[in-house]
Amino acid sequence: MSVQVYINGKFYNKEDAKISVFDHGFLYGDGVFEGIRAYNGRVFKLKEHIDRLYHGANALMLNIPLSKEEMIEVVLETLRRNNLKDAYIRLVVSRGEGDLGLDPRKCKEPTIICIADKITLYPEKMYEEGLEIITAAVRRNPAEGVNPQIKSLNYLNNILAKIEANMYGALEALILNTEDYVAECTGDNIFIIKDGKLITPPPYAGILVGITRNVIMELAKKQGISVEEKVFTRFEIFSADECFLTGTAAEVIPVVKLDGRPIGDGKPGPITKKLLSEFKEYIKNEGTPIYK
Repeated sequence: MSVQVYINGKFYNKEDAKISVFDHGFLYGDGVFEGIRAYNGRVFKLKEHIDRLYHGANALMLNIPLSKEEMIEVVLETLRRNNLKDAYIRLVVSRGEGDLGLDPRKCKEPTIICIADKITLYPEKMYEEGLEIITAAVRRNPAEGVNPQIKSLNYLNNILAKIEANMYGALEALILNTEDYVAECTGDNIFIIKDGKLITPPPYAGILVGITRNVIMELAKKQGISVEEKVFTRFEIFSADECFLTGTAAEVIPVVKLDGRPIGDGKPGPITKKLLSEFKEYIKNEGTPIYK
């Protein structure tokens, strides 16, 4: 059976799922989205993802016509229609159909799309051996421009950095902000470990506050690991004992080299492995049930 895609209250086969070419999400990247995971018949941190979607829409003055409870049901029903227990969900709200001008007032109704399918971001062996990443020349958008805390449909900042990673044969790229501090990677938050302490950039460094990021911070605290949000430069990564990335699609993945320089001993470290193991246990039973 074809993948069933939700668009504005109806479900369509994947090949029939279409939106207008005049949709401002397509024309201008005007909208917000969420990437969400389902594990073992439960949607992981669904409320938190929905809250972030609505916060981003509010920042864009984009009025979502569905309540949060109705949007949650859209996600769950999309999974049910596709008979999925383990999945990656892409929830999109665009400004909707308008004209060829920029004015968002010309768009009368938002477009709401929900897709549920599978995703593999990195090869499995990378979780065991670790990633080698590079530093992108492109800088993180400043908050005064397109605030990185809005998970908007305009992802060119991230894509330009991803292009650089591709050019250098890397799977991921580190992005610095305009003050030369570490922000995040193209689709993941970044953590370093130094002297047993877990360190990650704060929101004002130019990051999207990740759902998985927050979970890892809480799991670390429960393990008695000191957690600190502070700005740092590439120097701190080069001199770190361990490094790893977190994200909804990536989950938790070790980083063993930056710009060709080994981090620590060049292998995934013990704290990274422990947190990855704790995360895998945590996701087994946490989440909103899909099937009642």
